[in-house]
Amino acid sequence: MARTHTPLPDLPPPASTIGMVGWVRTNLLSTPLNVVLTLAAIYLLYISMPPLIGWAILDADFHGSSKDACTSSGACWVFIKARLDFFIYGFYPTSEYWRVNILYVLLAIIIVPQFISNFPRKSWIGIAGLTIFPVIAYILLAGGVFGLTSVETNKWGGLTLTLVISFVGIVAALPIGVLLALGRRSDMPVIRTMCVIFIEIWRGVPLISVLFMASVMLPLFLPEGVNFNKLLRALIGIVMFQSAYMAEVIRGGLQAIPKGQYEAADAMGLSYWKSMSLIILPQALKLVIPGIVNTFIALFKDTTLVLIIGLLDLLRTVQAAYESPEWPDVAAEGLIFAAFVFWIFCFSMSRYSQDLEKKLDTSHKN
Repeated sequence: MARTHTPLPDLPPPASTIGMVGWVRTNLLSTPLNVVLTLAAIYLLYISMPPLIGWAILDADFHGSSKDACTSSGACWVFIKARLDFFIYGFYPTSEYWRVNILYVLLAIIIVPQFISNFPRKSWIGIAGLTIFPVIAYILLAGGVFGLTSVETNKWGGLTLTLVISFVGIVAALPIGVLLALGRRSDMPVIRTMCVIFIEIWRGVPLISVLFMASVMLPLFLPEGVNFNKLLRALIGIVMFQSAYMAEVIRGGLQAIPKGQYEAADAMGLSYWKSMSLIILPQALKLVIPGIVNTFIALFKDTTLVLIIGLLDLLRTVQAAYESPEWPDVAAEGLIFAAFVFWIFCFSMSRYSQDLEKKLDTSHKN
């Protein structure tokens, strides 16, 4: 009578190959070179972290309202606490802070659901953020209607101005970039030539030059009696500059789409715009999400350049505060604060792009 052999259950993997131990062995100690680099990194952390923690936390001053409260040898975070309103609102009237606060609440309502999986109607919330929110934001910030006090744009500043410039640049640069990318690949020579000239001119000059030109030269080309304020000139320059870079990113996605997709759209009898909007562009935009978000991050950081034309963004308000005689020797604290704020927004955009890539992943990988 033949015996039947019952297979034994699989043994668990060795403890040295899983968990924290396995990760360390694989990533930090896998080769002699990695061992040396790991030990060198540990040594650098050993000699640098204790002084940094002591300066930033253990020996730092957190309480008070003036430089006199900073009596220790550590960081003077009192400076950030005392000047925080200036960093957020700039010269916006104190009595009207509530209007800016409402905008921050609305912005959080729009952005936070985008990071939550299966949040109900978050696509509609996102559409509202791109269409209705800019109108509400302008009405609240500028005023002059519905009984709101008018506030000139030269009083906007700090983080509020940084977010205004970056939000407008992001919202406007993407659709303009899409049109420029499509125009550059157009079969119509006139359209293609105009788009190529636009893209190459704007990509061929630094953003500082663009801001100077928008601030100084743009009014010379306007009709008599027509004038744009300094903020609007900067916004026009930034949008045109970033849209040229966005066009090249999207063009790369369009060129990555197989020719068969275009032929399939033609075979279905779709018009040019229908084939682009329903078949080609969705695939192309999905492929270049990292490039698009990278351009958005660069735009957000480049908003600091508006300080050269006299606009007080977040970085400029920090500089103006620590250059004041009331707050000597606090430049490091101010710049660390500004860097941390920029990092929060840039890192959030990066994480959202990674989540979006995973969500739209069709697993077409080898």
